[in-house]
Amino acid sequence: MTEAERDPGLQPERTRLAWRRTTLSCTVVALLAGKQALHGGATPAGVVALSLSVLAWLGFLRVANRRVQGMGTSRPQPMGARAALTAAACTVALAVFAAAMLF
Repeated sequence: MTEAERDPGLQPERTRLAWRRTTLSCTVVALLAGKQALHGGATPAGVVALSLSVLAWLGFLRVANRRVQGMGTSRPQPMGARAALTAAACTVALAVFAAAMLF
């Protein structure tokens, strides 16, 4: 079997599915943040927190989409440090903004 005919196996598929599950989780968190921010009337702080949550969600969505697309090749490249840092920062930001909306 040559390099061009390499069977990618199930690892890229599992990774692709994991990214999709994580993206779905981030989407649910962003939607719940929106519901919490608008519950009982929109306050300026709630709107700011919601806007920041949406920005963090969009950043994570972009990183995840690029990673899922990259996993479709026969030899996926490792995730870069910048993409990993962005994904982690977006995840932490969503948690912080969600906690801020509760107080």
